[in-house]
Amino acid sequence: MSSAEQQPPVTASTTAPAPRARRRVPFWDNARFACVVLVVMWHGIQRLTYDSDVSYAFYLAIYAFHMPAFAIISGYFSKSASPTKRQMARVITDILVPYVIFEALWTLTKWLVEGRANPNLTQQSWTLWFLLALGIFRLVLPYLSLLRWPLLWALAISIGVGYMSNVDSTFSLSRTLGLLFFFTLGWWLRERDVVRRLQLIDHRPWWLRVAAVAVLAGWAFVCWRWLATWDDIDLRHWFFYEASYADLTGSQQWWSGSVRLALIALAILLSAAFFVLVPRRNTWWTKFGQYTMYIYLLHSFVLYPFRESGILRGLDPTWLWLPLITLVSVAIAFALASRPVRRVFRPLIEPRPRWMFDSAALAQSDDHRSDPTGSRRTAEQARPQRKSGAPT
Repeated sequence: MSSAEQQPPVTASTTAPAPRARRRVPFWDNARFACVVLVVMWHGIQRLTYDSDVSYAFYLAIYAFHMPAFAIISGYFSKSASPTKRQMARVITDILVPYVIFEALWTLTKWLVEGRANPNLTQQSWTLWFLLALGIFRLVLPYLSLLRWPLLWALAISIGVGYMSNVDSTFSLSRTLGLLFFFTLGWWLRERDVVRRLQLIDHRPWWLRVAAVAVLAGWAFVCWRWLATWDDIDLRHWFFYEASYADLTGSQQWWSGSVRLALIALAILLSAAFFVLVPRRNTWWTKFGQYTMYIYLLHSFVLYPFRESGILRGLDPTWLWLPLITLVSVAIAFALASRPVRRVFRPLIEPRPRWMFDSAALAQSDDHRSDPTGSRRTAEQARPQRKSGAPT
């Protein structure tokens, strides 16, 4: 018998490597949840800023980076390849349909509470601008990725749009393009495998955490120390990345783009410091990072009565009310990510309208595995249990 005949037959089981289970990295869920908590906190304390300088400084400190950080995370989990039919359908089911649903809910709410209603899908209500931004980001990214310097082009767009007074809040276009660089940066970090190669998640020495605390504390001090200056130049509206430079400065100034460039650099520095302090391990609240859209879309309805009734105006002393409202905002975030709330509002936030599609498979009811920020969930967490029939 020849040596070739003595060899065992080669089969797929002996040559194909065993499939490796994808390890879920708790850091990203922690970071996603921490970002949306900052969003709720920022909206919660907004009314306090009219009567309290400390609250106003805290407000500026948060707003300088919390939405850029959210955009970076969303970009990190986005793909630049040509979208499949399923991915294209997800833009409709995960972004456009919830946007229409919640715009209708806001129209109804304003009519019931304020006695006025002006249905207009081109002018988004309150927090819904970010849904449109995510949709536009996804549409633009495949084209940006074809260019030689996608980050540079995204930066040019983010800065250049401010010089165009005709680009306004219609379909949230001005704000979306203003934040485009952060979304592209998140995608670029994943595309170049920067996080893994530099061990940015696994390696976090003590001195780096100390530096991160110093950066955030230093920025908070700057916000407080020169608060009158920031109020004079209307810094908070610069952080919106929405208004044109002509609206912000009163006239078109050639140097206005450098201000936005400086704010972008500041947001990246503060976001990096924030990410350094986010826990890397699994915590009891890590799982809530998988349901950020529930918190983001619902918290404005919870806060709306308090904001519009004037209850949050003139609260004194600040040392009591600011921490209290901050804690209440955190509690609201936890409550809105809870299972009972998800069970009730899933049809609104994760709709699967089969009737809209030529192929019903594009909107399968068991395909609740991610939200527009890229938070993927396991099948056991996403699907209803067939035996009991109860949704998660």
